[in-house]
Amino acid sequence: MLLHLVAEFDLQRDVVPWLAARGWAAALDTSENSSALYIVNVERNGKIIYTWKGNQRNTHIGLYDPQTKQNEHLYMFERDIHIISCSINNERTLLAVSFRQYTEEERVSQLLQSVSKYLTLLIEIHPINNVRVLKAVDSCVRVQFLYPVEGRNTSTESRLLLVSEDKYIEQFEIHVVAEEEQKVIQNSGQLPRARVADDLIWAQWDMMEQRLFYMVPKESKSTLKCVQFYPDENFNSILESHLDVSVNDTQLKLVNFGYDYCEYQDVASKSLNLQVFTSKAGGLCVCCSLASDSPDEITYSIYFLHKGYNKTFTVSLERTVSHQLKEVAFVNLDYYVAAYLPGQFLHLLNIQHPDLLCYSLFLTGEDARIDTLQNYSIRSPLMSTVLDCHTGSMYAVSISERALLHLLQNSKRDSERLAALHCALLYFQHTEDLEMQIIWWISENLSTCHSFDPIQEFIIASLYCRMCPEAHNLDKLLPYTSLLDWIGIIPGVTCATDIIPLPVLEFQNSKDFWKKLNSNLESVKYAEPHLHYHNNVLRREWRNLSEEREERPTTAYLRNIFENARKVLSHLDTWDSEERLVPLFQEEDCQQQLLMGLMVAQLKDHLMRHLQYVGKKKIDQIVLDYVANLLNLVHQIMKEVWRRHHLRSCIFCFNERGSAGEFAVFHIMSRILEAANGMCLPLPPGFHTLHLGLGVRCLPLHTLLHYIDNGVLHLTETCVRRLLKDLDDTEKNEKLKFSIVMRLPEALGEKIRQVWNHPINANLMARKYVKLLLEKLENRQCIRFVPERLSVPVEFLPLNYLTSMLAEVENQGMQPHEKQDHVNVRFVEETALQHTMTLLGLKYS
Repeated sequence: MLLHLVAEFDLQRDVVPWLAARGWAAALDTSENSSALYIVNVERNGKIIYTWKGNQRNTHIGLYDPQTKQNEHLYMFERDIHIISCSINNERTLLAVSFRQYTEEERVSQLLQSVSKYLTLLIEIHPINNVRVLKAVDSCVRVQFLYPVEGRNTSTESRLLLVSEDKYIEQFEIHVVAEEEQKVIQNSGQLPRARVADDLIWAQWDMMEQRLFYMVPKESKSTLKCVQFYPDENFNSILESHLDVSVNDTQLKLVNFGYDYCEYQDVASKSLNLQVFTSKAGGLCVCCSLASDSPDEITYSIYFLHKGYNKTFTVSLERTVSHQLKEVAFVNLDYYVAAYLPGQFLHLLNIQHPDLLCYSLFLTGEDARIDTLQNYSIRSPLMSTVLDCHTGSMYAVSISERALLHLLQNSKRDSERLAALHCALLYFQHTEDLEMQIIWWISENLSTCHSFDPIQEFIIASLYCRMCPEAHNLDKLLPYTSLLDWIGIIPGVTCATDIIPLPVLEFQNSKDFWKKLNSNLESVKYAEPHLHYHNNVLRREWRNLSEEREERPTTAYLRNIFENARKVLSHLDTWDSEERLVPLFQEEDCQQQLLMGLMVAQLKDHLMRHLQYVGKKKIDQIVLDYVANLLNLVHQIMKEVWRRHHLRSCIFCFNERGSAGEFAVFHIMSRILEAANGMCLPLPPGFHTLHLGLGVRCLPLHTLLHYIDNGVLHLTETCVRRLLKDLDDTEKNEKLKFSIVMRLPEALGEKIRQVWNHPINANLMARKYVKLLLEKLENRQCIRFVPERLSVPVEFLPLNYLTSMLAEVENQGMQPHEKQDHVNVRFVEETALQHTMTLLGLKYS
């Protein structure tokens, strides 16, 4: 089961024993009174209000404090009433209660036509004192006290929201004063009130942030509005968004304005199933379950208001269910919104990155099962919290790390793997144990992921997770995936995406959520995909600078690029050398340093364009940390793989073949190189040397040379020098050395040949010199040959002719850069004779 639930409150566990100890639980034991004990409300401070019937059919109200695990009796009505809504103020001096006095049948039978059906009271409970009637009407009323921010001093003023079934909301101001050690209401007449909203068809209360979302009809569509309540001010309308949601209900639908048990017994209710969820990162979503014409499918929409589009999902049900149970429950998990239909599916929708379907996780069967949530009466009053109104239980909900890893390891579909991988990296942040298990999974599944590269996704998503907290809006500028698009499908699910108007915000100097939401909306207006950094220009610039560096002296710009790389590597020098299980970071790699420095320069320019307010010094630090963390992640992959295959700290011993573990590591390093090349990412200095060393030990010669010729293996000075030094001069080793040296780049080949004391090397140097002279001869068209002999008399006419011709070219002058120590025509002649005699098995003297 992917979602892990921990019971934070349960009526049977936390309340019934307390009632039994006081003799109040006897009336709860009969089956006809199964609804006698139920939750009425959850306040902002987490305290839970519940009600029960006493032995004399009295109606009691109690309060449970989850911090102290204590229950408190608040009030008792000396008759049997059905409480609809109840709220207590922060100072616990006032209790607002709305209840139904009689049913319609009771009122008619008892000739009580003049008595209102519903009554709303304001009760002083410190101590129990006056009772004031707020409403006596025939329409249902809900009540909710506003709560100040945490840590604020106790106030003498309380504000109460009153929501009427007649489709309006108003706010009451109540002043409390102390009189003879009692807290009483100061207002002697009518309480001051203000109208908050009119003509609404749906409303939702956000208790943590003290926000009211409500919807009003407008022609065939609806308009979503939000009112923000402030602790020291009044309230302001702060948001307006036009949604294509048609509402045919005439009855007002309320969310999180208390939890009336009888309301949720009406399973067949066709009222609007809609909820608004916010995230800490400034996400704003409207989740709506739509009516479906087919009994075998269900449809629901998620309006990503912070992104400017909505997605409508139609799911084919595995087995037909009754209409009563076909209502999707939505749960806010901050980074995700969960759409859950018991016994059918669990859909985790990524709020932060909803653009590609592969970042959302759709599960069916056993993976989607949640044992404790099989009822229709599921509500999400708080972030990562679920309230089951039927059982009277409240749970803390989280994604199970263990279940997620199990899903990652056992899933056969790329969409599930990619969604699980992103969830593990971005939802759980990064922990050593989780990172290690993900790396192990990657090393075992490199060939099974067809639509994405798991190494690229691991590196990019991990960097995104580590770096985004460094500065505000950095999450909009750094890449979070290597994928530009995803065209896969999820079996049984169809998705339609529609562009919607961006919401209009009306506020000044707002903070926290509204500031983040506004930032998200601004990024959408300025073409969000183009804000994310990408390496398209980097690859072209790297190639150009590499060619320029070989042809011209180092420029000031190049020196600055290499200085950037030096700063990055200085970050890595602070690592503990004992952690360097893998022999990396122990040599210079100019090509990789050039790429590092270029990435630093280009990423810095990108961030400076969009984060001017952060400051140059901070951006410099962010960029250096980003590139250093990138190298660190590659090193981390190598370290875990190295450790798992039990390799020694250094493997550079070329006189024996590699083990199966070394071959496995070589294969993983090849995939790391492929992933880095695909996104133009730098690799740690020494990577190519280590990769080549493993290739020499593990691969047959023809495969090794094929890998070198195709750019999979890169020849490095460190590895080639060690190779020439360690291997003796057997025929097989000489063939290997010769093949390697022949493939060296020109500049590196010159350095290696000067230190390799071997006839093969002399042969190579002679060949190169002959080639140089013949090219000069070809360019001059004509020449006069000199018959002078330059070495010991040898009756070998082809060699005599060649040496004579080369001598003439040499005598006509060599450019300074063409001259080489001890290499001339005489050296060529002697090398040729020595090589010929060796092939003939004769001794040359």
